[in-house]
Amino acid sequence: MNQIKGIIFDYGGTIDSRGVHWSEVIWLGYKSYFGAALPIGKEQFREAYVHGERELARVRHILPNDNFLDLLVKKMQIELDYLAQNGMLAVEALHGTDARDGIARYCYEAARECVEEARPVLERLAAHYPMVLVSNFYGNVDSVLRDFDLRHYFRGVIESAVVGVRKPNPTIFRLGVDVLELPAEQVLVVGDSLRKDILPAESIGCAALWLKGKGWTADEDAQTHPHTIAGLNQIFDYLNFSAPSHNKS
Repeated sequence: MNQIKGIIFDYGGTIDSRGVHWSEVIWLGYKSYFGAALPIGKEQFREAYVHGERELARVRHILPNDNFLDLLVKKMQIELDYLAQNGMLAVEALHGTDARDGIARYCYEAARECVEEARPVLERLAAHYPMVLVSNFYGNVDSVLRDFDLRHYFRGVIESAVVGVRKPNPTIFRLGVDVLELPAEQVLVVGDSLRKDILPAESIGCAALWLKGKGWTADEDAQTHPHTIAGLNQIFDYLNFSAPSHNKS
């Protein structure tokens, strides 16, 4: 990793959830809100989660100025409506918008906690390397970054909903490399998905570190990669961070 002169970060799942798939975070939000009265099982929740993701991809519910809490409120509304409309969750259990807002707030605070853990790492890296964010997101990642006071760490933001290319298409990483104005071989990509981040980044010549947390499937959890980290602070070990800093200009 001594040749690295720039870094590309994924956002969702990497900076905001310690590598844990966001469905797992939201599931904890459901359990936190409903407690022992939770009337659905995890498979029903996962069905609603997939429905929500497809709905958000199909219809522009998320607006560019929405922060992450705004996004979560809309996402929870879609999921809970689906569960209620399909007889999996009684409307009475929702207590109007209380369930929506309670789950969204839980997830937002969970993300904020992870962001604050990541902040010292991003701060230190940004002082030594130019950085770019490359994310599959809903068209509002810039607003999310600004709400969490993260935007200034990144020279550029490449977002799927804006550029029209989604991971695992490696073209989206090529766009990030172009912003850094470096050869791909001098760029490190950090992400939480082997399939969507690590393998496509490596396919264009980038180095990569897989932040591995709990994934969507057991098959994903069983996969391995030679450059795997359990926390963002382990990036420094791979970069031999005692080396002289790189000029960001």
